[in-house]
Amino acid sequence: MAPRRLDLTISPLEQDKSVNTLLRHELGLSGGAVRRAKSTPGGITLDGTPVFTTAQVAPGQTLSVQVGGFGTAERLVPTPGPLNICYEDEDLLVLDKPAGLAVHPGPGHRHDSLGNFLIYYYDSIGLLADFHPVNRLDRGTSGLMVVAKHPHAHEQLGRALHTGAFRRGYLAVCRGVPFPREGLIDKPIARAENSPIRRQVSPDGAFARTNYRVLGAQDGRSLIAVFLETGRTHQIRVHLSFMGCPLIGDFLYGNEDATLPGRFALHAAYVGLIHPITGADLRFHCPLPQPLADLLPGVSPLEKSILEDFCESHF
Repeated sequence: MAPRRLDLTISPLEQDKSVNTLLRHELGLSGGAVRRAKSTPGGITLDGTPVFTTAQVAPGQTLSVQVGGFGTAERLVPTPGPLNICYEDEDLLVLDKPAGLAVHPGPGHRHDSLGNFLIYYYDSIGLLADFHPVNRLDRGTSGLMVVAKHPHAHEQLGRALHTGAFRRGYLAVCRGVPFPREGLIDKPIARAENSPIRRQVSPDGAFARTNYRVLGAQDGRSLIAVFLETGRTHQIRVHLSFMGCPLIGDFLYGNEDATLPGRFALHAAYVGLIHPITGADLRFHCPLPQPLADLLPGVSPLEKSILEDFCESHF
């Protein structure tokens, strides 16, 4: 398949404007995206002919720019593996990541990460695309992840994070019942002393805000909806532990649970986003996995609209 390109038909109002102006202001490309296209043969064309960014345009012409298929400096090793693709188009995918699967290669997971699986999938269908995760999930967390296929979509979505253009909702099962049953945890988070992984609430930490609502409780456990205003490392885990209600199975901030091997009770259940190219309002839901639902058998199944309304109400 050909690399992803964006096209713009020049209107009379855009007559005599430079290619660079149209790339930056009409197509929304960053300086980096323009430089990548300039350095690629045929990366920027006007009516099919390569042009410099200083060229001026005329009404009726078609400006075309390559935004994908550049590859990465260190390409991941393609590895066959399971993928649950909820949505896919030319610019992005939405995946349901299982718990226990690392997003990136790392120690002990050099060739069996989500990135390896996705590169193999691209190669199997002849797609020139890259691996650019937008919202990242811990290995022990399941649920919805958005992955951009090219740097331009990644840049646009990255700017949208923690705004009304990119909303994320989680379901969690924690020990105890948070009090009050709905609220905002507004506590800064920093690295814990003597640990390269663990985080903690600290007055010297980075600004962090977590909204939550208790949806049901049973036998000293609670099902809660969580909406993030910020995206600090381990934010939900740290904030709930700080409240005295750590996630079930969280070995780092609470206790392991034999019924949840390889995971803890956190699931990315909702993503709402404005498409970075088309502007469409996309919304995705992913139900609570059965192992987490089994932790609270007496709590009624959650209607997806409740979590969506909780997330959307903050914008």
